[in-house]
Amino acid sequence: MLPILEYRGVRKSFAGAPPVLDGFDLSVAPGETVALVGPSGSGKTTALKLANRLLEADAGEVRVFERPVEEQDPIALRRRIGFVIQEGGLLPHWTVRENVETVTLLLGWASDRRRARSEELLRMVGLPPEEFSSRRPRQLSGGQRQRVGVARALAADPPLVLMDEPFGSLDPIARKAAQNEFRSWKRRLTSAVLLVTHDLREAFALGDRIAVVHEGRIRQEGSREDLTMRPADDFVREFVSELAS
Repeated sequence: MLPILEYRGVRKSFAGAPPVLDGFDLSVAPGETVALVGPSGSGKTTALKLANRLLEADAGEVRVFERPVEEQDPIALRRRIGFVIQEGGLLPHWTVRENVETVTLLLGWASDRRRARSEELLRMVGLPPEEFSSRRPRQLSGGQRQRVGVARALAADPPLVLMDEPFGSLDPIARKAAQNEFRSWKRRLTSAVLLVTHDLREAFALGDRIAVVHEGRIRQEGSREDLTMRPADDFVREFVSELAS
């Protein structure tokens, strides 16, 4: 099965600084969740933004849906990719329902189809539409805003979802609940997911595969057992022992 997302020898730098990514290789298969972990500044979010053309690679190749991203219209590409960020990134003057329907509106779905899909997803993320559809983001807790952000990302049933520290702003109790909900959602979804997190325990809990990035390249990828029992080098050994303890 061909990867739905693939990075091949990708290099990216900013304003003459040392490369953020340098020889970055990673792939995500259909239906798979890959958790990308590493220290701050290691290139995790940069890699994510290359996938939906918020950034452009300096060298190497990023392929999405089996095609190089530079050959694809960026707007059309982004409408096929779900994107979840901290706090959900909701439009503050729109209702919850309007926020969830953002992509389906842009795709030209009929209003009754948009409403039915938004209500289905709000129920799936534990926000009954009869109670939450007409609320504004300011009337929600942080955890609720994050759930709306997830619902919006999934609205058009995208084959690929990018998640950038989606639970990082939540308190420990809400974060644990959101992680449990993610596992429940994932059982009902067919999307591939690239999840960026600084929390190795979260990566172990949510990823089918974990990839450790350092100094712009993948140092090791595999299961929790691979990383903890068979670290590829001293960096991975120290990173795992410090963050997983």
